[in-house]
Amino acid sequence: MKKLCLVLLISLSFFSCNETEEQEKPPNIIYFLADDLGYGEVGVYGQEKILTPNIDALAKNGMMFTQHYSGAPVCAPARYMFLTGKHSGHAFIRGNDEWDERGDVWDYAAASKDPGLEGQRPIPNNTITIGHQLQKVGYKTSLFGKWGLGAPESEGIPTLQGFDYFYGYNCQRQAHNLYPPHLWENTEKDILDNELVAPRTKLDSLADPYDEASYAKYNQKDYAPERIHEKALNFITENKDNPFFLYYASPLPHLPLQAPKEYVDKYRALLGDEEPYIGDKGYFPNRYPRATYAAMISYLDNQLGELIAKLKELDLYQNTIIIVSSDNGPTYTGGVDFDYFESSKPFANGYGRTKGYVYEGGVRVPLIASWPNKIKPGSKSEHISAFYDLMPTICDIAGIESPKDIDGLSFKSTLLGEEQQAHDFLYWEFPSYKGQQAVRLGKWKGVRKNIFDGNLEIELYDLDNDALEQNNLATLHPDIVTQIAGIMVQEHEPSENERFKFKQLGDE
Repeated sequence: MKKLCLVLLISLSFFSCNETEEQEKPPNIIYFLADDLGYGEVGVYGQEKILTPNIDALAKNGMMFTQHYSGAPVCAPARYMFLTGKHSGHAFIRGNDEWDERGDVWDYAAASKDPGLEGQRPIPNNTITIGHQLQKVGYKTSLFGKWGLGAPESEGIPTLQGFDYFYGYNCQRQAHNLYPPHLWENTEKDILDNELVAPRTKLDSLADPYDEASYAKYNQKDYAPERIHEKALNFITENKDNPFFLYYASPLPHLPLQAPKEYVDKYRALLGDEEPYIGDKGYFPNRYPRATYAAMISYLDNQLGELIAKLKELDLYQNTIIIVSSDNGPTYTGGVDFDYFESSKPFANGYGRTKGYVYEGGVRVPLIASWPNKIKPGSKSEHISAFYDLMPTICDIAGIESPKDIDGLSFKSTLLGEEQQAHDFLYWEFPSYKGQQAVRLGKWKGVRKNIFDGNLEIELYDLDNDALEQNNLATLHPDIVTQIAGIMVQEHEPSENERFKFKQLGDE
């Protein structure tokens, strides 16, 4: 009997040690970032036409944020702010910068052959990114998808900015074709089995826009999102024994309208016949624009589902935090029917209110986080947060300190259901679309637009009662406007990049 008790005691001790070791393993971290996915384009956020079962299931198993914001209303600056923890008043990258003094960077064919014309202006080599921080404590860091923060052969490439492995588009402009002639694997081109078709290539002059065959050249063999996804799954398998950080920067559902036929056919059956998009608003034409756009989002959703399945297959899911979001609001061009899909619901839709603008439709984005046994399933948070909070949050999750000179606040406490420090305010500036600034101050939102035209007036909206930002209350609350104006002065530091300067704000 004594021997039996001793065996049981040793066995229990062994299992207890194993459980403790498992608990002490640093969590794997996946940041799954969609491109131009609108707040209202996800099922759990109110979408009724586009199916997103995997994102919805993740929300059911985790936490859904209702007041999360991008750091900018377009791609590159938003991604920079995620990586560095800085808001746009302190950021090196504050807008899309094509580094066009190199030559005709918009010549797609030339840039496809010459890396010297590909990519965007590089972030400096002294930039501290979330990748650098995680590398210090033994994480294997990876980026799959779209970069846009440093041209090939520059100091800004991913493998010099905190990522052990990179596969995808170095250049945002090259991502304007989802069947590109090449992608990048670290510092080498990966040549794909696709012919070069430059973005904005029109239908042939005699082509019938109602005939599917007229669009054949826009749908080729190697679909970049699929290639990128395969590499991400391989990375998880190869690093199953190491803590890893996987930044999944999908090019979907950013234009152009391109998706695998089986996904498009599914939505043709669901949505019915429709008029073709002939390319008059930019990007490639498309026979079934609504069906294709919905297909792109469902394809993205399916990829998330396959990532989760891979984690479960390798017994990694329980020790992995997954965060899903979008880099900015939805687009208004290129054949996307944002009114039909109510892409920004419950915020204002369309040009001037979505992508490219600091109104809610341009910067309020979905965020869902799942972390088994840590985040309460089916929970919802109204914590006001922004992209630049992700750097300190991820550092906090990994048990490491954040850099001192950042603007973000960790929201790990919110994820764990604990008391959370709140921001005093959120700040945006965007040196494009005539120049814009915005401040979120509690329930108040201050917006200054058309700065480059000399306008310095601030619009004021009560977001608790006016999510559409239709009723400007500036004249009724001059004290709030004065407070917001002070924040705009305080948080704006002149950029060292000439194209990001606001001369009207006193930048020299």
